[in-house]
Amino acid sequence: MTALELAQKLKGKFGDVLAEPVEFRGEITLKLADAGRIVEVCSFAKSELGFDFLVDITSLDNYGDDPRWTIVYHLYGIGHRCHVRLKTDVSEEGSEISTVTGVWRTADWHEREIYDMMGIRFRGHPDLRRILMWEGYPYFPLRKDFPLAGKPTDLPEVAFTRPAPLEGGPFVTVAGGKDTIAREPRVRIPEN
Repeated sequence: MTALELAQKLKGKFGDVLAEPVEFRGEITLKLADAGRIVEVCSFAKSELGFDFLVDITSLDNYGDDPRWTIVYHLYGIGHRCHVRLKTDVSEEGSEISTVTGVWRTADWHEREIYDMMGIRFRGHPDLRRILMWEGYPYFPLRKDFPLAGKPTDLPEVAFTRPAPLEGGPFVTVAGGKDTIAREPRVRIPEN
């Protein structure tokens, strides 16, 4: 069975809340209209269609639009070797969606990272806490309204005490250059 055929089976089961599968560059995407049914759709995809591997969960910030967030689930079936992408929207008000850790345990860290970087909460998550930033950090760094220069902190020795510059900094890749080695950020870090 192809990825498109599997996506059509998923659409057949949840036709009222799933849009028609869209194929772009050989990849199949389904849009889920009701984020409240994400667990039900993912459970069916795993148990009935063989999507036994959750490759990734990502989030998009549609800053200025409502709903603001798009959550993207990348599914793969080891047995049939097919990929399918599920997308669903979450509004900024509440910024919450149910966890799929009960379907795939690997969702745990993906959801924690989305919470940490975007501030989207996963209802029912077994351990929803920050994974990259420290507890108590008041911002969500991957939101589009977070300034590129960073924000100052009152916690010296934990983070920068002033905004960290990005342009020309040691961790920013330089456009151009004679080859990829010259563009590599670590090349510009002075050696002591």
